[in-house]
Amino acid sequence: MQLTGLDWWVLAGYGLMAVCAGLYFARRAGRSQGEFFLAGRKLPWWLLGTSMVATTFSTDTPNLVTDLVRNGGVSRNWEWWAFLITAMCTTFFYAKLWRRSEVFTDMGFYELRYSGRPASFLRGFRAVYLGLFFNVVIMATVTLAAIKIAGILLGADRYTTVVVAGTATALYAATSGLWGVVATDLILFAIAMVGSVGAAYYAVTHPAVGGLAAMTEHPAIADSLAMVPDPTNWSVFVPVLLVPIAVQWWSTWYPGSEPGGGGYAAQRMLAARTEQDAMKATLWFNIAHYALRPWPWILVALASLAVYPTVDALAEAFPGLDPAILGDDLAYPAMLTHMPAGLRGLVVASLAAAFMSTISTHLNWGSSYLVHDFYRRFAAKDRSERHYIMAARVSTVLLIVLSSVLALFLTGAEQAFHLILALHAGSGLVFLLRWFWWRVNAWSEISAMAASAATALWFALFHEALGLGALNSSVRLVMGVAITSAVWLGVTFLTPPTEKAKMQAFHDRVRPFSVGWRRAVDTSGVEPGGLAASMLAWALGCATVYLALFAAGMALYGRTGPAITFGVLTAASGVWLFRVLPRASQTTA
Repeated sequence: MQLTGLDWWVLAGYGLMAVCAGLYFARRAGRSQGEFFLAGRKLPWWLLGTSMVATTFSTDTPNLVTDLVRNGGVSRNWEWWAFLITAMCTTFFYAKLWRRSEVFTDMGFYELRYSGRPASFLRGFRAVYLGLFFNVVIMATVTLAAIKIAGILLGADRYTTVVVAGTATALYAATSGLWGVVATDLILFAIAMVGSVGAAYYAVTHPAVGGLAAMTEHPAIADSLAMVPDPTNWSVFVPVLLVPIAVQWWSTWYPGSEPGGGGYAAQRMLAARTEQDAMKATLWFNIAHYALRPWPWILVALASLAVYPTVDALAEAFPGLDPAILGDDLAYPAMLTHMPAGLRGLVVASLAAAFMSTISTHLNWGSSYLVHDFYRRFAAKDRSERHYIMAARVSTVLLIVLSSVLALFLTGAEQAFHLILALHAGSGLVFLLRWFWWRVNAWSEISAMAASAATALWFALFHEALGLGALNSSVRLVMGVAITSAVWLGVTFLTPPTEKAKMQAFHDRVRPFSVGWRRAVDTSGVEPGGLAASMLAWALGCATVYLALFAAGMALYGRTGPAITFGVLTAASGVWLFRVLPRASQTTA
């Protein structure tokens, strides 16, 4: 795709804005770790929520959606739509608890909730495992998408892409801290949304598609429109809808949709001004992420079926492309080449914005684990704030280098998605219960972590090699959940509980619903209210977003009657939700 002079001016303006934002906040971020990693706990809900949305809008996300749609239709998005249930649960049950805990990172939870060496081990090990190894895999996946997009849109090779994109992002992430990341995310999200909507418009109006009305009748597209898989076809219905809705949402840890909150989502909740800001931020994130954003990507993916019906068609259209990165997920950037001159720069800038917002968050979040929860906690306890800020900036550079190198060896977005799910299958239930059940201890989490990883490695390396037969990803997920749950529950009852004084201090500070704590601690005087309201808000939040998702889909498909019906139900559910919110945010009986 050839960029005009105007396109390059748009790109230059975007790059200048990002660099200036980093330099503007550099001095403030350099004051202390609290400013660098948590922005002084002074951020409002609307800024935090938008930052979370921008972070999850990455270069690999539209590629993943395109891959799913082209290999199973719109309904395959339930593989990630199901995580809304997790996210709404976090909104109404856990956001307040994270803010009350006042830990510096979610890794600090371990020594707040548990006691002794197992708690210290959990904090240190998971800080390195998630902050370094796991975080590098996530960023490498995002970088792989950037490589594919730059290869098609700009003709850039993979080495040029990782150097340029990585250097630019690390520059402002390392200088500005969370202040710069969050403030810049607001602008990046706006740019990214404008670009994705523009891409959808030109994809649907491509001559091979012929507009929305013609798209729904196109023979290459019509079979892919269903938003729910056929319940009579169990080979599709079970893995696409039943397993995600029944098992995946509560059992599997996934970045941005962790059961009980965690990772960069917890970082945003901990940085909020108040408990109510933490709750509202996650609610706004859920609405924007699941109801507002998916359809532009889906429309591009559907249109690509008419323009590039097969991977061979993509290879023929882009003969100079590296064969190692060829796949269905390339159809998204391929469709962007049909944008008219003058708007191409905006599209490229929007994708650069999506990349930078995600990578900058992961750099800041991962660095907070490595510096605060490992380096400061175990290696250098009494150094100056300036020393720790320098360590944070060094670790930021280290993370971007490692993820860029790994990206050169990956091939597809869906490959990494299922690997991440498998590695944490079954551990999610521990993250949900540890706040509300006194019996969960540090060994519960250690055993869950070990069992889920061991089960994933067994299926990946040994199961088929030993002639035990091939298993699809949903069967492996369910089996992994069952094995891991049995292991950690058994270990929980075979090991002693956390020290009573530790549990009492935790309960007094966090004030969770006390029904699961009464046998172990004194719950008088700290009983929070709003349990029934929180349950109702959780259900209404999920209903509102899913109804809105269906309303938008029916409208785009030109099905006026269902669109109006879903729209009315969305409005009714939304009004009811916002009437319940004050009671759901109640903190005392």
